[in-house]
Amino acid sequence: MIEIFKERIRQGKPLHIRGAGSKDWYGNAFNGDVLDTRSHAGIVAYEPTELFVTAKCGTPLAEIEAALAASGQCLPFEPPRFSPDSTVGGAVAAGLSGPRRASAGSLRDYVLGVKIIDGEARELTFGGQVMKNVAGYDVSRLIAGSLGTLGLITEVTLKVLPKPVAEATLRFEMNQSEALDKLNAWGRQPLPIVASAWAEGVLTLRLAGARAAVESAKQKLGAGGTAPDSFWSDLRDQRLPFFATETLWRLSVPSVAPQLELPGEQLIEWGGALRWLKSDVLPETIRAAATSVGGSAMLYRAPAALKTRVGAFAPLSAPLLKLHRNLKAAFDPKGIFNPGRMYKEF
Repeated sequence: MIEIFKERIRQGKPLHIRGAGSKDWYGNAFNGDVLDTRSHAGIVAYEPTELFVTAKCGTPLAEIEAALAASGQCLPFEPPRFSPDSTVGGAVAAGLSGPRRASAGSLRDYVLGVKIIDGEARELTFGGQVMKNVAGYDVSRLIAGSLGTLGLITEVTLKVLPKPVAEATLRFEMNQSEALDKLNAWGRQPLPIVASAWAEGVLTLRLAGARAAVESAKQKLGAGGTAPDSFWSDLRDQRLPFFATETLWRLSVPSVAPQLELPGEQLIEWGGALRWLKSDVLPETIRAAATSVGGSAMLYRAPAALKTRVGAFAPLSAPLLKLHRNLKAAFDPKGIFNPGRMYKEF
């Protein structure tokens, strides 16, 4: 399979690197012929005692998570699965993390190593299978979230962790401003809050850890209401009714940022740092609001015409654009990998 990949790359034609296609809508419109990675699949190595798993790019996330669950382990960053066939290569390329990101860290933090094929059809290996192998300039984590613009990921090694012993989900009725104040106050206390979500006047908290710690936190926070544990998987995979919309913005801001007075409906995660917005207000207004509090706004999902006009990602400053162009030239000098998927300039 690797030789087939290399031959497609040597042809020098633009390629749309694609696994299950569950995130075809993410980022800007893609160009080029599809290079399907799903046949390059399988778990290469899994060592529960060493806390890592290595898998080929086309391996379904569901297969990896099932193997981990059998040993009482998990991917703590909870990568979203927008399809039962979502692949680990696609997850790393997109770099998206789920509800536990604020407490557990992002997908990028758990990438120990990758194997890629670059734009000159060379096989390159970065990182390894233990944390000490990722010191220095960490190309493995540079690949995470690059949307396939730097190379074709063929194999990835991820750090894994044990599943929490106990979990609980609580709900409290409060407005957005109160929820943000509470989240920031609770964030300064030793509470086992691993995920949070506010929407439609309800703040939902996820507690996880030792059983005694979870029970103690429940008493300290107050009774509240309860919610099914499935709420978090529905949030992670964006099956909640909130996400059934054609246009959706993803605002990354400091958790202490005040309520953003923007028209539309919001859902807040990550202790206040991630704010989803459904709104028809001008893109320039939304991006200006995010910038005013030290954040940025991404046009996460939208009609193709709107994404083409304003771009999915917030515009880069001149120095950052130069850096990205230099990276693209180093890994993909012919510009054949997912051209324009992140920015039209590369």
